[in-house]
Amino acid sequence: MNQRFPNRQFLIGILFLWCWTSFAAANEKIVHVIDFSGNSNGSAVSWLEERGFELQLDAKKLNPRFENDALVISADGEMAGLFGLQLRQQNFIHNVKRVEIVWGVNKYPQGANWNAGINSVPIAVMLSFGTEKLSSGLPLGIYAAPYFLSAFIGKAEELGRMYLGKLWKKGGRYFCVASGDQPGKVITTDFEVDEKFRTTFKHPKTPPITGIAFQANTNNTQGGAEAFIKKITFLSR
Repeated sequence: MNQRFPNRQFLIGILFLWCWTSFAAANEKIVHVIDFSGNSNGSAVSWLEERGFELQLDAKKLNPRFENDALVISADGEMAGLFGLQLRQQNFIHNVKRVEIVWGVNKYPQGANWNAGINSVPIAVMLSFGTEKLSSGLPLGIYAAPYFLSAFIGKAEELGRMYLGKLWKKGGRYFCVASGDQPGKVITTDFEVDEKFRTTFKHPKTPPITGIAFQANTNNTQGGAEAFIKKITFLSR
């Protein structure tokens, strides 16, 4: 029997893992969706503002627009813009296990490299947790912010690596979730947040998501950038 089925225990283990994974996935539920698809081509400024997004810094210069069933942002030179949505308390998103992002980059900023201290991104999605404000590292409480995790698409950065920024070292972490030269490719990112938050910040429980933002930053780079985002889906346990 053992000669005929030398990998029997291995196959049983694989079957158990598959059944458990299927069971876990079936018990997840979608608790929130931001869908940028299905809009007519043109400016996205009014659409974003109507849904509560604040356009900060050079956000309008990034020319947010709908193209090819996605929200597109682009920079012609060095600039940084953020599109932030602060959720009302009754709309906090609780018990989120992971976030699925469908997005991509059409053009990467030349010279961006977090490994070399040039912390620029063609696109990033930032999730804020809880309401406790933590120091940015600047004096007098300037730009204090809640804990946050930020997923970004890079070209030179290490896939899966966690990075520290120049500010918000206590409460902010950045993760490269796709790396390499992949212009125009639609990337689906499965960004686990619950365990990542608890492990990173040594907390027993992950607070609710209280803010959502996406941004681009081409400072200290050349050639500009262009990226797109189609959908962000929040899934609970």
